[in-house]
Amino acid sequence: MKQIIQSFKTGETILEEVPVPQVKRGCLLIQTTKSLVSLGTERMLVEFGKSNYLQKAKQQPDKVKQVLDKVKTDGLMPTVHSVFNKLNEPIPLGYCNVGKVVAVGEGVSGFEVGDRVASNGPHAEFVCVPKNLVAHIPDNVSDEEAAFTVVGSIGLQGIRLLNPTLGETVVVIGLGLIGLLTAQLLKANGCRVIGTDLDEEKLALARKWGVIAYNSGKGDVVKFVEEQTGNVGADGVIITASAHTDAIISQAARMSRKRGKIVLVGVIGLNISRAEFYEKELTFQVSCSYGAGRYDDNYENKGIDYPLPYVRWTENRNFETVLQTIASGNLSVKEMITEEVDLVDYGSIYDDIGTHRSIASIINYPENNDPAVLKSRVLLQHHNFSGSKGVVGVIGAGNFTKMTMLPALKDSGVHFKYIASQGGLSGTLMAKKYGFANSTTSYKDILTDDEVDLVMITTRHNLHAGMVEESLKAGKNVFVEKPLALNEEELRQIIEVYEKSGKTLTVGFNRRFSPHIQKIKSLVGDSQMNVIATMNAGYIPPNVWVQDMKTGGGRIIGEACHYIDLIAFLTGSKMKAVCMNAMGVNPEENTDNASILLKMENGSTGVINYFSNGSKAYSKERVEVFSQERTFIMDNFRKTEAFGVKGFSKLKTAMDKGHKTQFHRLIQTVQQGGEALIPFDSIVNTTRASFAAIQSSKENRWMEVK
Repeated sequence: MKQIIQSFKTGETILEEVPVPQVKRGCLLIQTTKSLVSLGTERMLVEFGKSNYLQKAKQQPDKVKQVLDKVKTDGLMPTVHSVFNKLNEPIPLGYCNVGKVVAVGEGVSGFEVGDRVASNGPHAEFVCVPKNLVAHIPDNVSDEEAAFTVVGSIGLQGIRLLNPTLGETVVVIGLGLIGLLTAQLLKANGCRVIGTDLDEEKLALARKWGVIAYNSGKGDVVKFVEEQTGNVGADGVIITASAHTDAIISQAARMSRKRGKIVLVGVIGLNISRAEFYEKELTFQVSCSYGAGRYDDNYENKGIDYPLPYVRWTENRNFETVLQTIASGNLSVKEMITEEVDLVDYGSIYDDIGTHRSIASIINYPENNDPAVLKSRVLLQHHNFSGSKGVVGVIGAGNFTKMTMLPALKDSGVHFKYIASQGGLSGTLMAKKYGFANSTTSYKDILTDDEVDLVMITTRHNLHAGMVEESLKAGKNVFVEKPLALNEEELRQIIEVYEKSGKTLTVGFNRRFSPHIQKIKSLVGDSQMNVIATMNAGYIPPNVWVQDMKTGGGRIIGEACHYIDLIAFLTGSKMKAVCMNAMGVNPEENTDNASILLKMENGSTGVINYFSNGSKAYSKERVEVFSQERTFIMDNFRKTEAFGVKGFSKLKTAMDKGHKTQFHRLIQTVQQGGEALIPFDSIVNTTRASFAAIQSSKENRWMEVK
């Protein structure tokens, strides 16, 4: 299928060939018929992409500070590579999609194949959208009209926050697409509407709908509003303009009545004059997208609706309201359609989007009812893999795959045959960059291909165990990024399958392969030791998936396991018992501020300080080893110092956490045979120790690691 994407680095807009996404649980797979280009939002994205690095930096000063902090902790070159990788990541464009349902995901009710629906899907021939972001289209609403559903909901949410009453005067600043829709919805709500803009064509269109329209470039807009309101001022102001100036927020304050309300829907400068707001006791609020539920993972991705008696207007119910308002004739949108283009002619819109005069552009998609169009795989390069070893299928195309794994696999002798991604786009872009033969949205393609002898799994953590089992049963060697499993039952099933498979299983415990750790190990040998490992992990908001115990397993199971394995490697021993003390009076199960004590079978001890409340300016990782009157201090995998060690005092390198070494040795093992990189019983012991740490915190006692 075809999808429109845009490069953040160059601003170039591309029509990319990608595989059709698989329908997920709680989602609908939709074949697109129309999509609407939101010129304001998409122009902003494209122009940002076309700006030079200095201009990008000026627009995002907070990101510049993050980059400077990263240079201090990680070094210059790793930071440069990270920034360029981020800029090289294209983004999908569009969020106003109309089409017909071609597949209904598990757990979805109220929709059937063939239903006409509107959603916030991107500009693509097929989109997979969660059910709470999809709404049925009434029979008397055309696909072209329904394409205004999502953008109309943005204006409607601004009105919901303003909460105007019958007869009130409301000013809409900026009569672009969202502004014109907002003005009409306010009229339908019984308001007296004043609209301001610089474009006479848009002002004329607004007048047709009964809006008092004023060209703000030809006079004093504040005085005009005062004249229209008998010097009282506007009851409310909704700002739908997009401009960098601070003048707009000042005008909004000065044209408002005492104790009036101002709602920002657009993007403007916000250097607010306290005096202008203080003297009138004005209320100012920023509207968030389509309505209640936006950016809430439980609502959008897990399908958990807010109860209507308590949250009357969610984003989905706003979608439905816009469609009903169009159906009743109270919202007219056809007059705003100034052009329609076929998907292949997308360039006529985007090539000059900075000067494009259209109010609303509609993209038309080809109609194709052949089931073969739903292909999950795109062939990108022809390769002959016959007789080759180290033929890889990668499942997962997220940040770890892009930023760490694929760059580390360069020059390893690997043969890339497949990369599987959920939506198809991220996998296809990585496939092109690293020379994969195929991009797919079905990981089953990898498991059923006899030429693939190594499956590398880098998905979200809750998928690891099941995919490891399937891959081993399919006769594949497996690499899985940590953690191996999220609970004892998953681990038990993996052990059972692994013991029958005759294949290798490697977990991404890479720290043991760092030259710094290898050097320390070579000097301490198998002597008893005390190890203190500190991870200054940094704050991650509680709503991020890794913090969800069911999806990510929490950061102790999901990340602190790195250091459990590292201590097992340095001490040359398995864990015997674990005790974890988490910060807080009643710490949560998914804590990310804790100290973990480890008793090793050989008498050594380990302490892991996993903290998320430290400064980013401090080193992220630090390991201290004390043994036989010798001390080793490893700082952020860049520098190791030794005290009391003859012939060695210091090792300095660029940051090296061992990823490249682990991956190169993994490919070598698959191609040439040999022992597993990490003994399987050690992997199991480390995994169980992470489970025991969580249980220890709950029960406030030492837990035995079986």
